[in-house]
Amino acid sequence: FTRVPEDSQVYSLQTDLIGNFNTGSVKHQLLLGFELSRSISEYEFGIVASFPSIDIFNPVYGSPIPTNFDEGFGAKTTTDNVGLYLQDQVTLLPNLKLLIGGRFDFVNSNVENFPDLINGSDSETSNSYNEAFSPRVGLVYQPIEPISLYTSYSRSFVPNSARTATGELLEPTRGTQYEVGIKAELLDDRLSTTLAAYEITKTNVATTNPNDTDFSIAAGEVKSRGIELDIAGQLAPGWNIIASYGLNDSFVSKDNSIPEGDRLVNAPRNSASLWTTYEIQGGSLQGLGFGAGLFFVGDRAAELPNTITIPSYVRTDATIFYRRDNWRTALNFKNLFDIKYYDSQGFLLYPGAPLTVLGSVSVEF
Repeated sequence: FTRVPEDSQVYSLQTDLIGNFNTGSVKHQLLLGFELSRSISEYEFGIVASFPSIDIFNPVYGSPIPTNFDEGFGAKTTTDNVGLYLQDQVTLLPNLKLLIGGRFDFVNSNVENFPDLINGSDSETSNSYNEAFSPRVGLVYQPIEPISLYTSYSRSFVPNSARTATGELLEPTRGTQYEVGIKAELLDDRLSTTLAAYEITKTNVATTNPNDTDFSIAAGEVKSRGIELDIAGQLAPGWNIIASYGLNDSFVSKDNSIPEGDRLVNAPRNSASLWTTYEIQGGSLQGLGFGAGLFFVGDRAAELPNTITIPSYVRTDATIFYRRDNWRTALNFKNLFDIKYYDSQGFLLYPGAPLTVLGSVSVEF
């Protein structure tokens, strides 16, 4: 039996200043921002407590929760973050825009480890300081008004809250992203579509320690590259559609302990969805609507190194609703055919929700 009480507190302040001005014929929209935050997290991990066995064929419930543990450890982490960022959106021509900016981050983390909570041994304190500059550049070109071509480059910096088995925080995750794409507004702006290709490279990504699942290790380098297609809008009066498809190759590209080429946890190579609704526009049934959708998730890795594969699935959802003036009522059906599927959070694997029916009534004021 284990007991893991946790407590977390987050304080943050963010201020943005936006200004518009011209330099000759070139328009600028300048953003200057400041962010200040402090997060405090504390946990205790009590393990190996005596607990009476239970007969699954003749269970007797009501045993008291154990209060005495043979082992226990904990930690308290305080992280202070200061962020400064500057961005300029420049209109070079009516059909050509440039976005350029960057962010400076200064992060100080203090970790107080309690290696033996049972005997009250002395705590062990460690401190880490990191700073980084994360640039961002983007360009949008419209050859004709309904079509936008774009490309972007960005860097990212995210402090890690995951701990190693010896109590230290992992080094911050750093990333680089390249993206190109095309956006189109069709059917007199009633339908929008986006096609994008990307590559993202990250270092020091927290992943579950295969030798001790209560803690984490950092993958040396991981990559994600793929294509995304999104379509949304109104095909006809009352008929709306949202559709998407994603092709994603996510894998470990460099590491000393995890096999290179292993797929990242919970990242399907293929995923797709289609959701459509129709609402009657006139007559005595005006406001009555129906909807249905399919959601496909391809097979995924359940852990690193890859030893378990989560099977793919197709889930069907549906809805029936009625809208009148400022109120709406609806019945939503999730997993209409009650299929069996599984979800994952990287370290937990659990069954997906069975057939679920949810009724709602809403009023807008």
